[in-house]
Amino acid sequence: MVNPWLAMTCGGDPAERCRSVRSAHAAFLTGGLVAPDVREVVADSWRRSAAVLPAGEFLAPVELAGAELEEYRRAHPLARAMPLLRELLGSIADDGAHLLAVSDASGRLLWVEGHRGVRGRAERMNFVAGARWDERHAGTNAPGTALALGHAVQIFATEHYNRLVQPWTCVAAPLRDPGSGRLLGTVDITGGDHLAGPHSLALVRATARAAEAQLASGSARPGHVLSVLGRDEALLVTDGRRLRLGRRHSEILLLLAGRPEGLTGDQLAWELYGERPVPPVTLRAELSRLRRLVGGLLGSRPYRLSVPVQTDAACVERELAAGDLRAALRAYEGPPLPLSEAPGVCRTRRLLEDRLRRAVLGGGDAGALQMWADSPWGEDDLEVWERLLAALPESAGHRGAVAARARRLRATFAQPGRG
Repeated sequence: MVNPWLAMTCGGDPAERCRSVRSAHAAFLTGGLVAPDVREVVADSWRRSAAVLPAGEFLAPVELAGAELEEYRRAHPLARAMPLLRELLGSIADDGAHLLAVSDASGRLLWVEGHRGVRGRAERMNFVAGARWDERHAGTNAPGTALALGHAVQIFATEHYNRLVQPWTCVAAPLRDPGSGRLLGTVDITGGDHLAGPHSLALVRATARAAEAQLASGSARPGHVLSVLGRDEALLVTDGRRLRLGRRHSEILLLLAGRPEGLTGDQLAWELYGERPVPPVTLRAELSRLRRLVGGLLGSRPYRLSVPVQTDAACVERELAAGDLRAALRAYEGPPLPLSEAPGVCRTRRLLEDRLRRAVLGGGDAGALQMWADSPWGEDDLEVWERLLAALPESAGHRGAVAARARRLRATFAQPGRG
């Protein structure tokens, strides 16, 4: 079976592959159809890119620079992994043919390192620290596509959506928080056609695993962590075990984690079902099945958690309470259990998002406004985009793009029938 994440099989001809994909790319830009010899992972990325980006050549926006960039990456969790990443990939980055790049979870490049001459060539396409290389801003590329799919991937030469990037080949793997599974960013190597082989993908994946292991060993973590942000089914890490919970069990643990004093059966039923008539035996059966999974973690009379369970939603609340808005936004992976209709979960979800949004709008921090605007929950938030435009200095390189987005949203919301 062909590995879909590899750009080429062993023994393939890079020059021929480059010509074939270049023709397919040109045909896609003119007619929207993708030739069958284009990898599905690339074809899907082209379609996502074409929906939001111009055809041809364009520059990825540079969003952070100078002291702001230094402060941001110094506080980023991946800063602790950089010595190891340099140790494992530093010889590649210093060989005069490759670059080592590390991004955050939004696709912002935090570090781009390597031979000065190679970095100089990459700077012409804004492959620099502080630039935004997710698919929405840079099109198909290894860091951006790895973030979009949550998987290590190679992007070979003419597979890049942006023609400006097509002289390069890149390989990237996601980096995740080892406790919560939260996406932290990517590690990438960028260079020439010779990267389009199995060895480079294996190397980058192994490096990502080593970095995650180091982050795990260097963290003093509580014994019980519940991750619910942006997840339809929660992940419970309890004394080293990782349990993926069903939706109802996810709701129960989230509700109990927020009420350390516990809930009676009637209270828990109301938080889960609201006014729907549900027989008491239904809730008791759910709790019995959950107890078989988590053992003594679930207590009764009232229903409660026998030891504290930290949730990623509570981590966001703590960062907000401490006044660190950017840390709160970095930790916010999305609404808690977004598909849940349980009244208690809906209330938790609404309160957290409202508090975050008010903090973003009230702070006047252009970086925080940009983080919210770039998220799925902020991409259509006209008030945030207008506040971001007002906060950006006239010299900001991406101010024109922000102004254009605000104009499009104003026009959309001014249409009849919208309000």
